Amino acid sequence: MSRVEDFTTFRKRMNERILGHDNQVVRRFFALDTQTYQNGALDVKTKEMLGLVASLVLRCDDCVSYHVAQCKEAGVSEDEFFEIFSVGLVVGGSIVIPHLRRAVDFLDEISKPA
Repeated sequence: MSRVEDFTTFRKRMNERILGHDNQVVRRFFALDTQTYQNGALDVKTKEMLGLVASLVLRCDDCVSYHVAQCKEAGVSEDEFFEIFSVGLVVGGSIVIPHLRRAVDFLDEISKPA
């Protein structure tokens, strides 16, 4: 199974498991996350790009992968991705480099023709 398929399958399975439990705090947080990335004063593409920068700086590989996929779906070009990566690297410093590598690897994988 590819890294993208593995990530997507695991995320879907665990979200179903977590949201299947009767815990309003968890459900509300997930709902807030979903609502945050809807169109508003900022469009979805911009919000996903912001999410990707924050994920790089926070060094969360799962978050980076998720936002790379969402950015790709929102129409972010390769040049735009590398500008996003530049912002994350400048803000986060050299410790972001390993996460940048994995982000570019994930991007390459989801960009392969089907």
